Amino acid sequence: MRVKLREAEDKDVSKIAELRSATAATLTKRFGVGHWSGIATERGVRFNMRNSKVFVGHYRTRLVATLRLTTKKPWAIDRTYFSASKRPLYLLAMAVSPDLQHQGIGQQCMEQVREICRRWPADAVRLDAYDGPAGAGMFYAKCGFRNVGRADYRGCPLLYFEWVF
Repeated sequence: MRVKLREAEDKDVSKIAELRSATAATLTKRFGVGHWSGIATERGVRFNMRNSKVFVGHYRTRLVATLRLTTKKPWAIDRTYFSASKRPLYLLAMAVSPDLQHQGIGQQCMEQVREICRRWPADAVRLDAYDGPAGAGMFYAKCGFRNVGRADYRGCPLLYFEWVF
């Protein structure tokens, strides 16, 4: 299964919200209610598209992955954990269809994110992931991100990861 990322368009908004909500529901069913349990709305997706770059991945005609890249530091990230960088990007809101996880789609997306970031241009990619069973820390480490620290933000344990080019 080969997935190619492209920048999201208005026609993708409802499918992005649906995918992110399905992912949240799956995590909630498996791990209980937590910070990952929020339901995505079309209004929120549109806001994200205005304030960052949202990408989607399709397999045939089905939207199977989404993620966001932004230059604006997210509220939960503490810059002191990261390497010096003049042009960091932040990776947010990555989701893969729950029924297609563990089939390499996320890794394909991460390979393409590297290329997108090099063209942006950026010199680093930063992110946070939940530290716990519902978190994606192991996934990001497997994709080549370096774990640079752990912090608690409003009672939520987070792992910080980065790629430096």
